[in-house]
Amino acid sequence: MANLQVRDIDDRLYEALKRRAEMEHRSISQEVVLLIENYLAHDNKESERKTLGFLELSGSWVDDRSSDKIVKDIRSSRTKNTLGKDTDELFD
Repeated sequence: MANLQVRDIDDRLYEALKRRAEMEHRSISQEVVLLIENYLAHDNKESERKTLGFLELSGSWVDDRSSDKIVKDIRSSRTKNTLGKDTDELFD
């Protein structure tokens, strides 16, 4: 089995990992491996879902407007994106 060494972990991140591992009755190493496995499994499923969604839309857009008009309409309907801007006590 391979080993992985991670250096220069922020103290707050390490303490958060330590607390989470204790709550789940795991070692920090076991917790990190589980987090990585879960992330990669989710990432693959999410990527596949997005690809299938895109393929379903492929060729289905019918619009009589010019490309310039479509771009203008899209740009005028945009709002400021605040997703991911929440403060996180761990990384604020």
